[in-house]
Amino acid sequence: MSAILSVEGLRYAYPGEVPALCGLSLEVTAGRKLAILGPNGAGKSTLLLHLNGSLRPDAGRVTLAGQAADYSRRGLNGWRSRVALVLQEPDDQIFAATVAEDVSFGPLNQGLSEAEAALRVQGALAALGIAGLADRPTHMLSGGQKKRVAIAGAVAMQPEVLLLDEPTAGLDREGAEQLVTVLRDLGRRGMTLVFSTHDIELALALADDVALFTGGTVLAQGGAGALLSDPALLARAGLRPPVLLELWLAARARGMCPPDAPMPRSVEDLVGLLARAASPAQAG
Repeated sequence: MSAILSVEGLRYAYPGEVPALCGLSLEVTAGRKLAILGPNGAGKSTLLLHLNGSLRPDAGRVTLAGQAADYSRRGLNGWRSRVALVLQEPDDQIFAATVAEDVSFGPLNQGLSEAEAALRVQGALAALGIAGLADRPTHMLSGGQKKRVAIAGAVAMQPEVLLLDEPTAGLDREGAEQLVTVLRDLGRRGMTLVFSTHDIELALALADDVALFTGGTVLAQGGAGALLSDPALLARAGLRPPVLLELWLAARARGMCPPDAPMPRSVEDLVGLLARAASPAQAG
């Protein structure tokens, strides 16, 4: 598998010499779902703004499909068509009068005809499960609906990579679960997803890969199973395994499930593992 985005030695400071990124290096593998996981203030949002060219590094470089970033106006337009960003607050991104008008903004900005843009809008709204909201005024949407509309606007541009900053922030449990289902479906369609979060349970539910952030740099990057089940490593990033994984690790240590069993992503997964492990004993 090849890297669609790479970051090498990235350094960035906000005005006043406030450091945000400190020599950060990271790779985004095409077709995978990468969680940028770390506490607030670790530099996660700043990294996403570099990955789509909204910020330019003080040092280091970003490459897209092996090509160095082009910060000219033409270069940035092409870059953002391939790497779309959904902000944490949908109200910062939604501005048109109706949902359909808002979602069509990106495709029209790419130079598509109104007919082509309309097809893109229909497809994106259907993918996000909000086709019935096309004519709804945007000011009448709930928080969860606004989040989906913002994502639909990015999806309508048919990017290779979709960046999401804290995608479940502000959503209740049901809304978050629905959004995770939508994002999994986008991943199955081949879209590369990169999302920042401080919610380790979201990373557990959704990510293929994880990059642990602390102090403006990457502490470790690798498969979600290996990193999220390493309590000592998580502690170095100011995190701890979710209760589900703590139960799984305790059960594995006590021989209650096979040591080579895959990491459970849900309560149902863990119950299934324990049930299968108990079946031979019950049969005997």
